Amino acid sequence: MENIFDDNYFMKKALMEAEIAFDKGEIPVGAVIVIDNKVIARGHNLTEMLTDVTAHAEMQAITAASNFIGGKYLHNCTLYVTLEPCQMCAGALYWSQINTIVYGARDEERGCINLQTKLHPKTILKGGIMADESALLLKRFFIERRNLN
Repeated sequence: MENIFDDNYFMKKALMEAEIAFDKGEIPVGAVIVIDNKVIARGHNLTEMLTDVTAHAEMQAITAASNFIGGKYLHNCTLYVTLEPCQMCAGALYWSQINTIVYGARDEERGCINLQTKLHPKTILKGGIMADESALLLKRFFIERRNLN
């Protein structure tokens, strides 16, 4: 029997969060944290709404997952995020000791890969899952923003 709980399944959940951010006028990045094929945390960008530069999707999801688990370490957890984490989020993910990070689109300018941000030595980084869908949502957002101004 085929396992429906694969990377695409959970990235679709993260994309749903990104759509919520889009609808709120936030940069459309969404994240979910999963343990044992169960979503334990969700997040999307809230930087405009909260007037907080640290209110990225990953940060929202890390906090929610820590609250769910009752601890600061996210061992055996996987983060699905529609955009490669920035340096700040990668740093927080380092300290959370998350097991796996799965991202959609690359962020060539501000992403943790090009900035060479260290992740926890045990963290697995996997990218390109539903990258086109993630990138298209971001492009659509910025095109609409430009047309409004």
